[in-house]
Amino acid sequence: MKVVILAGGLGTRISEETQVRPKPMVEIGGMPLLWHIMKIYSFFEIHEFVICLGYKGEYIKDWFLRYKSLQNSFTLDLERDAIEYHTTTHEPWKIALIDTGLHTMTAGRIARIREYVGNEPFMLTYGDGVANVNIHELLAHHKSHGKLVTMTTIVPEGRYGVPDIGADNIIASFSEKTDNRSRVNGGFFVCEPAVFDYLQNSDSVMFERGPLDALARDGQLVSYPHDGFWKAMDTLGDKQELERLWAGGAPWKVWDAK
Repeated sequence: MKVVILAGGLGTRISEETQVRPKPMVEIGGMPLLWHIMKIYSFFEIHEFVICLGYKGEYIKDWFLRYKSLQNSFTLDLERDAIEYHTTTHEPWKIALIDTGLHTMTAGRIARIREYVGNEPFMLTYGDGVANVNIHELLAHHKSHGKLVTMTTIVPEGRYGVPDIGADNIIASFSEKTDNRSRVNGGFFVCEPAVFDYLQNSDSVMFERGPLDALARDGQLVSYPHDGFWKAMDTLGDKQELERLWAGGAPWKVWDAK
């Protein structure tokens, strides 16, 4: 199974950082937020990723191209054009880095990576949020109901897309509200390949608008309630809060849980 990560947005609300790098590459504890997200999935033995690039996508490409040398000591032989690594720190990751357009909306970005996912279920999340979601339990929940999309829902800190959740966690509608007592879209989706049928001609469409609305109307969108830790990095204050949490143990650091 592959994980699709949306990493192409402009990140205008944290422009202090995103003037020089895309938001998923803003560092928490010395490593990009994107790396933290990938570590979460990798802990649950999912190691293949499709990263949807847009704004400053070359920064993400360059970082991964240099990842092995950044993480290890090595000797460089310029005459023979050879590198001898003295340590073997690495991740078991296979990563497709796909340009999906500078101004493409989220539905369009997902539609553009269809060939890299293939005709199989895939996971989907945003490149700016971390959580201690149990991915194995999320997958089991998805398989249990037979619908096209499972969306992790959380209790929000602020304004997000709010699903109207009915019986059996079926989402009846999806809208923008500010009622903080309601569960909201927390990312960490599981999608069947038929979800691409909802994304046609969608470059200017947000996945969170038309496609999720249509899936809800068709009874194909199901909630997976998550009551543990979840945090998105939208502002500089959010970054500072994540840094503070990292220094104190990081509740999303499931890969190093004691």
